[in-house]
Amino acid sequence: MKARVDEERCRGHGICTTICPSVFELNDDGYSTVTVPEVPSEFEDAVRDAVMQCPEQAIETS
Repeated sequence: MKARVDEERCRGHGICTTICPSVFELNDDGYSTVTVPEVPSEFEDAVRDAVMQCPEQAIETS
């Protein structure tokens, strides 16, 4: 699985970083970024949860 944060939609709520800090972090501007090219299988459920919890619907997976 790959994850991507839409920079146009992200407003820096940081919910994803709380749910899955192994995959998401806030950059210097306060917006979420993905820190891994491929989501490790043990974090896939947490990433799916982050997708569902994102108030801006800014996270996509493939």
